[in-house]
Amino acid sequence: MPRDNKTPLIQKIAKQAFVTFKGFKSSANGDNNFVADKSSELLTLVTAVRAADLKIAPRKTKQNSREAGLQSPPVTYMHICETEVFSMGVFLLRTGASIPLHDHPGMNGMLKVLYGKVSVRCFDKLEDNLSVGTALPDFEPPLAPFQTASLRRSVLRSVTEYSENSGPCLLTPVRDNLHQIDAVEGPAAFLDILAPPYNPDDGRDCHYYKLVKTVAEGETDGKSTEERQGEEKVKAEETWLLEIPQPEDFWCGGEPYPGPAVSV
Repeated sequence: MPRDNKTPLIQKIAKQAFVTFKGFKSSANGDNNFVADKSSELLTLVTAVRAADLKIAPRKTKQNSREAGLQSPPVTYMHICETEVFSMGVFLLRTGASIPLHDHPGMNGMLKVLYGKVSVRCFDKLEDNLSVGTALPDFEPPLAPFQTASLRRSVLRSVTEYSENSGPCLLTPVRDNLHQIDAVEGPAAFLDILAPPYNPDDGRDCHYYKLVKTVAEGETDGKSTEERQGEEKVKAEETWLLEIPQPEDFWCGGEPYPGPAVSV
């Protein structure tokens, strides 16, 4: 069979994503039907994609997001396509920018760096809501009583850096579903595929979180946040996350996608 060299790679990725995720369902116990034999071809295609395939030129290092002021968003998004099965686009992070810790309820995802380098901290929620009578540790600083309803027990799974030469970062509804993405040493961009897409009407809304420390952690853990983020791999450890509104210093702008047109 002749090799298809005329179809843009991003079009092949879109068609394969539709095939891979069509009919996806996440069950109540966390299992899902996103199986390896369906994902292997999509992983191969996504691993191969580069910024040039999308006609995106790496941005030069400029002032970081805090210095840029309110007129310039720290993160921008290029929309490529969206169906009821999946959405696909490109996130561009300024130097020093971060996409805060957030979740993808009931969703699978792939993140493939196109240029630059990002650090990704992945967490899993151990349960959505605390049961009545759950014994809580003492937090530092102390939490207000009304905040306990927004607490989530979780596990820090990994802290990993990705570049354009890395394979994709993967998430499922139950594994690495919460993550924070930080630009490292300059601007960065990554292709983002979510399946199914966010849809608040169907229970798939984005929630933001922050890590809260217990008094015991403050006494025994001498590592700074920067030191933790710099570790390539982190032993799984139980943590506490507090659901918060979208951070005031984070917002996402939009810009046109310059690459090949995609149809699904």
